[in-house]
Amino acid sequence: MSLFKFSKKHEPNVSEGPACSCNGPVPSYREENAVADGELKNVKVLGGGCSKCEALLKNTNEALQNMNISPEVEYVTDMSRIAAYGIMSTPALMANDKIISMGSVLSASDIEKLLKKIGY
Repeated sequence: MSLFKFSKKHEPNVSEGPACSCNGPVPSYREENAVADGELKNVKVLGGGCSKCEALLKNTNEALQNMNISPEVEYVTDMSRIAAYGIMSTPALMANDKIISMGSVLSASDIEKLLKKIGY
């Protein structure tokens, strides 16, 4: 008998997928006030391998080619590595191990503008 009429605790559904924008709307994030620390050495696109994450990878490569720079571009799909970076929603974009975008697919021109704005 339940004295105060409390119901069972709600257990989270562990079968839910990662926080990827292909699974519905997620909050987006852009670090437009970040300051570059010199040369752009590496770029990481983080995602679960969905079409939106692959679109961000394609747009990133296009933006870097338009800017005539060729840093190492890595596509990370391992969710444990993505979580270790502190990414809460994918697709995400990192430059020199700093998060610059999370939760949205940026166009190539948006990526160029963002990288130029933070000094790369």
